Amino acid sequence: MKLKSLTIAIALAATSVSTFAADKQEGFYIGAFGDYYDASWENMRAQAGLDVNESSGWGVEAGYRFSDYWSARLEYADLDFNAFDKVAGNRNNIDGERYGIDALYHLDGGPFYGIIGLKEMDVVDDNTFVNAGIGYRHFITDNLFANFETSVYQGIDKGYTDVGAKLGINYFFGQNTMPAEPVQPAPEPVKVLPADDDNDGIINADDKCANTPMTDAVDGMGCTLYKDKEVTVTLLVTFPHDVAEVPNRFFDDIANVSSFMKENPQVTVTLEGHASAPGDAVYNQSLSEQRAKDVASELVKDGIEESRISTVGFGEERLKNTAGTRAANAENRRVEAQLTAVEKVKVLR
Repeated sequence: MKLKSLTIAIALAATSVSTFAADKQEGFYIGAFGDYYDASWENMRAQAGLDVNESSGWGVEAGYRFSDYWSARLEYADLDFNAFDKVAGNRNNIDGERYGIDALYHLDGGPFYGIIGLKEMDVVDDNTFVNAGIGYRHFITDNLFANFETSVYQGIDKGYTDVGAKLGINYFFGQNTMPAEPVQPAPEPVKVLPADDDNDGIINADDKCANTPMTDAVDGMGCTLYKDKEVTVTLLVTFPHDVAEVPNRFFDDIANVSSFMKENPQVTVTLEGHASAPGDAVYNQSLSEQRAKDVASELVKDGIEESRISTVGFGEERLKNTAGTRAANAENRRVEAQLTAVEKVKVLR
């Protein structure tokens, strides 16, 4: 029961209201308190057969706060114990007194504190106790505070182990350590910024390109910035032996070149025809020219103006692979082209 009571008391102290007035640093205080003491003293020495139980009472105390963390106090308590006389078989009340001194350690200088002390208990017999506990104090005003605490008492003369609790009111004569609340400067007037509807950093009055996308970087007039980007497309068409007609499998590649030229009207293309080494050089020259012209014909069919297309044949002069093998010859029978355009692309933020 004593351990249970102590647990409940500790929980109450720990869950007390955390908002409290400023704690004090140094000074003297006095107070009064109500007291509860749970004793289990059997067969008191001065009166055989007398059992002493719980007590309620009152007391006064005086203390001094030395610093943020330490204080000490003296206390006197007038106690009224419930006793049972086993010889007479009746219950009665017995007066008692408690004198003591305590040292208090204030956790982080705040409202919670630990207690350790020495007590003299005059109840039928004189008994000396050491006590340890916890407490909480709450300032009601700058100088008036209430406190609640609970302690375990351990007898030195006899092996009594008791629990006690106090609820008090005190007046503090020390100084308040809470600094004066700083004077807050007057708020600066709110500046009204000019409107910028598209949030591009250029105010409406100077914005020549309204509603530019949020992702675009803009110039001083609020218009999207562009940069030049070089784009290159290549074409490679290979041919069977002694054939100038474009194989069907390269139509998609030619169509891609056609689309690029439509997107970039300023771009022209030179188609370079080649032949492999076997055979007559004059014939190979003619065959390479015909291959280039056949690719050009496919571009024209796809809508590209003839004026933008030029062809040239190199015969067997520029062999891509000089190994002379069948695979090398297949690699050399080709038409090549490379197209380059400069495109303007957005600059992003």
